Order: sequence, then C-alpha cells, then structure tokens
Amino acid sequence: MRIFDGRSEELIEGQALLIEDEVIRDIGDIGSMPQNADRMDLQGQTLLPGFIDAHFHAYGFELDLGAIDRVSPVRRGLHAKRILEAALRRGFTTVRDAAGGDIDLALALKSGLIDGPRFFYPGLALSQTGGHGDFRSPEHHEACTCHRSSALAMLVDGADEMRRAVRDQLRKGASQIKLFVSGGVLSPVDPIWMNQFNDEEIRVAVEEAASKRAYVMAHCHTNEAALRCIRAGVRSIEHATLMEADGVRALVEHDAFAVPTFAIGEGMRIHAEAAGMPAVMIAKARELGDAAYASLDLLRQAKARIGFGTDVLGPVMAMQSHEFTLRTRVCTPLEVLRQATSVNAALLRMDGRLGTVAPGAFADLVAVHGNPLKDISVLEQHDRMGLIVRDGKIVSYRPH
Repeated sequence: MRIFDGRSEELIEGQALLIEDEVIRDIGDIGSMPQNADRMDLQGQTLLPGFIDAHFHAYGFELDLGAIDRVSPVRRGLHAKRILEAALRRGFTTVRDAAGGDIDLALALKSGLIDGPRFFYPGLALSQTGGHGDFRSPEHHEACTCHRSSALAMLVDGADEMRRAVRDQLRKGASQIKLFVSGGVLSPVDPIWMNQFNDEEIRVAVEEAASKRAYVMAHCHTNEAALRCIRAGVRSIEHATLMEADGVRALVEHDAFAVPTFAIGEGMRIHAEAAGMPAVMIAKARELGDAAYASLDLLRQAKARIGFGTDVLGPVMAMQSHEFTLRTRVCTPLEVLRQATSVNAALLRMDGRLGTVAPGAFADLVAVHGNPLKDISVLEQHDRMGLIVRDGKIVSYRPH
C-alpha cells in the first residue's frame, strides 16, 4: 500500500494504519500494529485522504435553479439524499454546500437517514434584488414579498436586512455565509460584470459571521468583485474566473482562498442546450469561456491558496470527479490532490483533522487501484476505488 498524506510530494511506502473510534491512531510498520485488530488488504493500492468538494449543491438537482422551487420540500430532500450519497461513493467524504444546504440535511446526515459526506452548510445564500440569487424573470411582477426567499437563496437589500439575514442563518447552524457579489450564469437579469451588494453590506456580513467564528464565502466571477470582497475580509472567493494581477495579489496578501470551479463550465458546454437553458444564460457561459484557466494560472504562479470545488448541478453531477482532470490543464496532479485535501481542510478550519492521513485525523479515506500522482484520471474511474471510509466506517470495499 502507498499513502498520499495530503501534502508530501513522495508517497509513503509499506506502512499500515491503525483506526480506532473514527480516528487514525497510528501509522507504522505492520508488525507494530495490534495483532487482534481487524485487517484490510490494500496491496497495490494508493491510500489518500477523503476528498473535499468546497463548492457543492446538495439541492442542485436541476440546471434550471428556478425549477428547484417548483417541487415540494419533501421531493427536494429526496433529491438531496441521492446527490449526497452519490458524492460519497465518488470518494468525496466532505462537502461544503454553497446555497440552500440547511440544518435539516445536516441532521439527516448525522442520524443516518442519509449515508453521505460530512456536511458544512451556509443556509440560504444571500443576494440583492436583481442579483445572482434572484431567479425571477424580468416579466415577473408579483406584488407580495413571498418571492424574497427561495429554496436556495433569499433577497436582502441594505445593511440592516443583511445583518438580520446573516444572524438568522447563523442561528440555524450555518458554518459559513454565502454572498453573491458578481453576476452569474444561471440567473436571468444580471450580467457577469454587474457589481452586487455595496461595500457596507459586505462588511456587515463579514462582521456578523466573525461574531460567531464563522466566515463568508462569496460568488465572484470578476476581479473587481473579488477585490471588494477580499478588502472587506471575505475568506473564500468562489469561481474566481476573471482574476487579474491586483486581485490575485490582494488575495495572497489577505491570506484568503480562491475556489475555482471547472466541472460546471465543462458540463454546461455539453448539457446546456439539451437541458433547455435560456439563450441569455448560454451566452453568459460562453462569455466566460476558458478564462478560468488563465485565472488559475495566475493564482498558481502567485502561490495563492487554491481550493477545490465543482459547482455541479443537475445532469452535470456525474462529472464531479472530472474536476481532478480538468485542473491538470494548469496544475500538476500533486497540486490538484493537495487542493482537494489539505488546502480545503485549511479553508474549512479543519487543518490536521480532515484532508490528511496522519495520527489524530478523522478516518476519512479513499484507496484507489493505481497512482493518481502519475495518472489523476484514475479518480474518475469509480470502479477502481478499492476502499471508501468516512468517520472510520466502511462505505465500500473492493479488495482486488
């Protein structure tokens, strides 16, 4: 068995792990392990930390985000169960939800009603009226206020509404707060270049999150949106598609993270027309094009902290593991594996507990037939996963 510990350039050869009470207790020679322990043979496989997807949508069963509101909460929950369980069986033992993930899903996972990954959730993402979280068409003229909250997002305008909304998501157990601060692809009325929320609103969100030792993740395609967020204290810049030198420099100086997402862009190129996406959204997707790879190259050259997210939705969900391969257009397999393990663990403030194979870490593990440091595409071949362990419990085991 070879071990990738989440950081090291070289694989650890010929060592065994001792797991007790959901935690890795020891790594050492097989002869030093207790003789009465249950044993698993992973000969010829590579053992890695369980993967972390830091931009995930548990309720994202459609590319049409408005359609998610048109089903009952019960059906949304059943979709989420399927989505979360499938992610775990791809080796993603932890996910950070980016819009709508809530305490109900967290409790269902904790109680075993859903056999899925560890789950970090934001509650409802926060959007200004007419922003990326406002899924109404321009022709929508509803007079009541019920439109201000959907399955994924709620609309807030002004510092006072922002403060109240953030406090309410934190009351419901959110581990992070999600803001939309630039335009996005899957919303009908906001161009990509559009600035969203003013600086005071962003600062209020950061301030309120910090009061409960949480943090803010912000949807930012543009460099300008990223700069505004970084200067306000946002920890995590999502997508980071159109970064420029000054934005990258600010991100590094403020010790923030960038979480690019490539699988969704690739998936939309394949599925958008078949899924019936409106022309305005398809045009926005094409506008972004391959710019994200240029941004990733800038971030990599600056040694920025680059996290791993996928943003997959609807029919693109099956491409979650393809994110590994897509990133190797710019990064080495070692860098990509670090992004999906130890870097994301640091982003989640779980450094040393997640994203590593080391004594004291949670026993969240994946073993694969092959060496992903040489051929990372083996992580897309799920039938080559010999072992998946979450919390010390075996999810799947194929010894040969």
